[in-house]
Amino acid sequence: MSIRCTKTARMLFPKAGTDLARWSVIACDQYTSEPEYWEKAEELVGDAPSTLRLTLPEVYLEDADVEDKIAAIHAAMKEYEEQGILEELPAGMMLVSRDTGGACDRKGIVMAFDLEAYDYKAGSDSPIRPTEKTVESRIPPRLKVRKGAPMELPHIMLLIDDPERTVIEPLFEKTAELEEKYDVELMQNGGHLKGWFIPEGELTDQIEDALERLSDREVFNAKYGLTKDLPLLPFATGDGNHSMATAKAYWEEVKKTLTPEEQEDHPARYVLAEVVNIHDESLIIEAIYRVLFGAEPKAVLTAAKAFFVAHGAEVLEGEGQGDSVQVFPWYAGAESGSFSVKNSPWALPVASLQAFLDDYVTAHPETKIDYIHGLNSLKKLSAEAGNMGFYLPDPAKGDLFRGVILDGVLPRKTFSMGEAREKRYYMEAKKIEK
Repeated sequence: MSIRCTKTARMLFPKAGTDLARWSVIACDQYTSEPEYWEKAEELVGDAPSTLRLTLPEVYLEDADVEDKIAAIHAAMKEYEEQGILEELPAGMMLVSRDTGGACDRKGIVMAFDLEAYDYKAGSDSPIRPTEKTVESRIPPRLKVRKGAPMELPHIMLLIDDPERTVIEPLFEKTAELEEKYDVELMQNGGHLKGWFIPEGELTDQIEDALERLSDREVFNAKYGLTKDLPLLPFATGDGNHSMATAKAYWEEVKKTLTPEEQEDHPARYVLAEVVNIHDESLIIEAIYRVLFGAEPKAVLTAAKAFFVAHGAEVLEGEGQGDSVQVFPWYAGAESGSFSVKNSPWALPVASLQAFLDDYVTAHPETKIDYIHGLNSLKKLSAEAGNMGFYLPDPAKGDLFRGVILDGVLPRKTFSMGEAREKRYYMEAKKIEK
């Protein structure tokens, strides 16, 4: 049995004449420790219509005036609708191509996904699942932004495992037949973004049929070498996991107020996301680094040794060797070094490090943790007094789906698809109110 949990969407798109270079800004969960990035975005946008007015950069999530910021977002959404700055397109999908300066463009399709087919809870066997652990404490502050909002601008990227490139890639032979909706240079080194509208019809049916074939039981079992029927996994959340989880939490609240008939086609039931093939040549799976703020390096290293020894592992100074050894380089001010853990009870280095850091931050509430994309950002932040950063190796790309299918979700913030500047930029929106 295969699974269908996608559909076309009636997307909201800025009216003709809108400066799309100022309209489109990066995902709100990026540059969370670099307020200067967002200050520059404010300067570039000025008073132009922009998704910067419709989203809450998470660098401001704990500000004293966050409630005022959320109210301003809701007001701007309604203003953009009432003034016709945002117009609703016919039902369809958006074929997108993103050039960030690599060897090739990243290709995807923006469409709607059924939140009834998604579950972020541990042990979930839903057709759409997170690749990493969802931190449920991160949902309520994001839910405040969604409640009372007439529309969504999610930055979710869902992955498919399509080694034969049967779904997305063939569509780029048809771009001459499609309406080009945007061709824009993105702000702050975001690269170039193109989009072609695919109206609902024969081509969108073909796309959904091709996606459905990926979850054919026989094809699925053969792909992963399964000897028993494990839960199908057509889609895995690659980016925007907490945006997806927030959409789900909101839908569960809305659903309680609806009759079964009303639930069938309510706009909050469907979330807008871009689907990308994990085998896209542009897609580089990279580690996400950790930085501690308010940390004393010697105390952290002493605690790390005690933690791993208590869990039956051996801790070595420097870079150890061997299959059972995990190496953790660190940076702190002008200092740097590494330690190694032999026979860790956790299979992945990121799981070992995260287990220790969770334990340390719990015991030292004055110390905070953030998750950093890019080695330059890691070193820059680690160079500041009181900060300590940890480097991690890149996870193997081919093991991502297999790992989720066989072992369940990976530790939170295990991997990133590219650096911060390569994350999705907001462009399309969708109504979530009737």
